[in-house]
Amino acid sequence: MARETRGQRRAKRAAAGKKSGESAKPASANAGSSKAGAAKTGTSKPVSQRARQRQAQVRPGLQPAATQTGRRERRARGTFVKESWAELKKVEWPNRGQVIQGTIVVIIACVIVGVFLYGADQALKPFVRNVLLGQ
Repeated sequence: MARETRGQRRAKRAAAGKKSGESAKPASANAGSSKAGAAKTGTSKPVSQRARQRQAQVRPGLQPAATQTGRRERRARGTFVKESWAELKKVEWPNRGQVIQGTIVVIIACVIVGVFLYGADQALKPFVRNVLLGQ
């Protein structure tokens, strides 16, 4: 059973109001509240129009409204795995030479960082012993 949209509910209320004779009431009955009177008499923007304008400001223009409801369409089981496998087939994997070259670069970078950290440790060791630890 599909749910009614806000516009459909408003249309039903408006039709029910016309049938019950609500529109036949004099305008002086609505004069108690300026906002309510203005909204009902149409002198200011209707609430639905303001709401649509606000939604247009908040909702990204490229994304359709139906995808913003939080609902997702049902997909068959295993679709994710099939799509992932198809994407993995498109990948251009490195050959053996590229893997060896990348491994060598990483090992050299690790050696350089290790040597730097060892040197910094040896240089700061006297400062830590004498000043910070007070030995």
